[in-house]
Amino acid sequence: MDLAFFGLSSKIASKYRKNLYKEIHEIVFHGKGGYDWATVQQMPIWVRKFVFEEMRLFYEEQNKETSSDSTTNVINSDGTINKPAFAEASKAYQSGKRAPKYK
Repeated sequence: MDLAFFGLSSKIASKYRKNLYKEIHEIVFHGKGGYDWATVQQMPIWVRKFVFEEMRLFYEEQNKETSSDSTTNVINSDGTINKPAFAEASKAYQSGKRAPKYK
């Protein structure tokens, strides 16, 4: 029998522990060296949740920006060369400027 008068039952505790360690892992992994495991584990809960939420929002925004970048195909779907896009890429390459993004 699992009594949890003031605490967590074993079923709820295992879910809580899994979520806690997943949150710590995400902060350490996506923090790119800015956080270590012990530091994140010792953070107050409200600070850890704040950092986690800010990182989540940052990466969501970054994903939106990269997915909305316009790209031009140099090769058409039928395998032929897209001449205007190829000419534009060639000009940028020959002038030493950075060429636009291509798939």
